[in-house]
Amino acid sequence: MSTLVLTLDTGDVRIKLRPDLAPNHVERITKLASEGFYDGVVFHRVIDGFMAQGGDPSGTGMGGSKEPNLKQEFNAEPHVRGVCSMARTNDPNTANSQFFICLDDARFLDKQYTVWGEVVEGMENVDALPKGEPPREPGKIVKATVEE
Repeated sequence: MSTLVLTLDTGDVRIKLRPDLAPNHVERITKLASEGFYDGVVFHRVIDGFMAQGGDPSGTGMGGSKEPNLKQEFNAEPHVRGVCSMARTNDPNTANSQFFICLDDARFLDKQYTVWGEVVEGMENVDALPKGEPPREPGKIVKATVEE
């Protein structure tokens, strides 16, 4: 089982990757993390009681990686606290590098966004991220690594 470790300025977050749910999305996140893509990237949208979104190197919510967009891999996994899912535009096949971590249950997102992982340790460090759209001083991913 692979784990994505996000070292945030608030502490470490360990995310169990779920290739059984979304193999292409897990492959993309693993590739970007191993290339250092997420290092230094901020959480540009953190809504208390909803979710924390990051993964855009521009920090605006409009950017992504140079990789092609992914086709959706919607699954039946519920969007509950600690679940990690891909952000996208209104087009379901536009997930690229941005993702969000649910701070609370958000079941209205079920089967409309691709769930690819779940926080297994360090959720308090996600909760501690500065709130806002964007936050005045956004929290950031200091380093992202993948452990086998």
